[in-house]
Amino acid sequence: MNETKGKRAPRLDYALALTMVLSAVLHGYGIWTDRYANTYYTTAVGSMLQSWHNFFFVALDSAGSVTVDKPPLTFWIQALSAKIFGLRGWSVILPQALCGVLSVWLLYKLVKPMFGTTAARVSALAMATMPVAVAVGRTNNIDGMLVFALLSGTWLLFKGIRSGKAGWIVGAFAVVGLAFNMKMLQAYMILPAFYLLFLISYKATWRKKSTVAAVATATLLVASLSWALIVDAVPKSERPYIGSSTGNSVLELAFGYNGVSRLTGDRNPGGSGGGVGFGGGRGIGPGGFERAGQGERAGQADGTDPSDQVGARNEPSFQGGVNGLPGAAAMGGFGANGDFGGGSGGMFGTGEEGPLRLFQSELSGQASWLVPFAALGAIALLWGLSFRQLTAKQEETIFWLAWLVPVMGFFSVAGFFHPYYLIMMGPPIAALVGGGWSELRRLFRESAGWRSALLPVAIAATTSFAWIVIQPNDDRIGHGWSIVVLFGGLLVGLILAISQWSKQAWARRAAWFGLVLMLAGPLYWSLTPIVYGQNSMLPQAGFSSEGRGQGAIGGGSGQPGGGQGGANVSLLSYLRTHNTGETYLFAAQNYGTAAPYIIDEREKVVTLNGFSGGDRPYSAETLRALVASGKVKYFLIGEGMGGPGGGQRGSSELTAWIQENGTEIPSSEWGESASANGNAGGRGGFGFGNAMKLYEVSAGR
Repeated sequence: MNETKGKRAPRLDYALALTMVLSAVLHGYGIWTDRYANTYYTTAVGSMLQSWHNFFFVALDSAGSVTVDKPPLTFWIQALSAKIFGLRGWSVILPQALCGVLSVWLLYKLVKPMFGTTAARVSALAMATMPVAVAVGRTNNIDGMLVFALLSGTWLLFKGIRSGKAGWIVGAFAVVGLAFNMKMLQAYMILPAFYLLFLISYKATWRKKSTVAAVATATLLVASLSWALIVDAVPKSERPYIGSSTGNSVLELAFGYNGVSRLTGDRNPGGSGGGVGFGGGRGIGPGGFERAGQGERAGQADGTDPSDQVGARNEPSFQGGVNGLPGAAAMGGFGANGDFGGGSGGMFGTGEEGPLRLFQSELSGQASWLVPFAALGAIALLWGLSFRQLTAKQEETIFWLAWLVPVMGFFSVAGFFHPYYLIMMGPPIAALVGGGWSELRRLFRESAGWRSALLPVAIAATTSFAWIVIQPNDDRIGHGWSIVVLFGGLLVGLILAISQWSKQAWARRAAWFGLVLMLAGPLYWSLTPIVYGQNSMLPQAGFSSEGRGQGAIGGGSGQPGGGQGGANVSLLSYLRTHNTGETYLFAAQNYGTAAPYIIDEREKVVTLNGFSGGDRPYSAETLRALVASGKVKYFLIGEGMGGPGGGQRGSSELTAWIQENGTEIPSSEWGESASANGNAGGRGGFGFGNAMKLYEVSAGR
């Protein structure tokens, strides 16, 4: 009792509390309207809830035919949330939204001990208004939870460094290993910062350092690879096919498709390379469409005209789309350079490779707003650097730079990634902005020579860059935003410069108005997923002339692609009535067709492909065995099916077998009328424009 006497209870930081409320609103408002979220992942969660086998392997379908293209940890957490709250869009989004809000709090806790309360508040606010972080956190994509895990590992690392206790450091590397089981090698992008901080900051003999480093690395590898090694050790006949791998191996998936291939862009998932290829036949990957070759005409892998499959630019033929792939118009159609998605920035609008890629119009609005201020703040923090006498503040500045610089370098040259991956830049930028803000204001107040000019220069430079990001959107949001941010920032910089001579206290307070101006653009962009909607498979903040930021998903309807979605009631009734004890209600060609039956109706459905037609978990022989076992007899397929999970080449063999051995059921017995859904063959879920056909294959065939 005496030990606690005189200790004060922790006081609530109201500024932090308000920031977290803002973050909660940005992450959570309206997520209840998103019916399916990222349908690819939500379908997997629905399947995982149907059996422990599917749960462990992260199976995409009820039969455990094929896995999703990522490791299990995030989906285990999503499945737990869905078990508690019921399987629906918001319940699988909820863990990511919570992690987004908690990341704001964690960053505050990380920055405060070394840089002070003001720096921590600014860092938290910068993280809360990081547009890409908000966009990702409003979906069931993995990256928001990944960042939270990496920040948790950072907290353990800092605690171990500050206390000198090796156990915390080993625990930090273990958490990175757990993060590997969320997004594979993307989690390792933080390791340069971890090892560098350990090297320069951990106070111990070299012998002890070597021992701790070896134990930490071993722990990292065990935590990272345990699930992968277990899965790969299971006989292939007793587990699902590893989706998007070329050799049915988790390790190959991790270091190939989800590893080196992200840098090189040389990817052809699923072994056979089936599926739809655009411009050079690269095919479709589970994160979305592959980038077409520069200057090449967008075309199918077999050379056919893609307009035959997905419609013209303004006339999409995807019926509601598979979530995140809502047709040519919603994705921007085909760009002039042959890229699907439009514009000159390659697939998904990732800009042209090079040192300025992250500052080009395609990506600058996601995470780059505050990079100029962070850079000048880092210069101020590291001024007078001596590696023989590093201060603790300089060591942590080096850590955040060692996180940020390699990540920026990777995305500047990477051959393939999605804009929402840039969330990896969020924490280090926010930390450097907060720490830099306090240091630049200190130098300014102390009139520290030329360095006192860094604050007004940083504000002017950052708001000028914000004008570059905002100004192209003036016709949509009004000219006032860009004008106020630009001239307001320049005016604040001028006032601050003059105040150095006049020594007027009121003028020096203008810096806070400069901070507001710097955050105005990111805050507006963070609101766009709420105001204008977003695509839940390919989340992205801001605006797009191709329509990526409006009405694709979460744009009010909560329906995939803003379209119809849902199960075919007539088909569902027919299949349930004619089920004679089969385990699975039917087999579908792709996950988009199976999704509403698994998610909404809790039915057990087989998918014959993974995300792309290149995933081939079944051959004609194994499909015959499945039918002979009495587990399934109905097959819903579409002729000429392209797109996710239904590539022509990947499914042609199975389609031929089904047609040769099955009996087609007239659509009049199970299909909705053409007038009801615009598709005479009936709607089988998030089907594409092609007519669906139902076949019955008896066990004797």
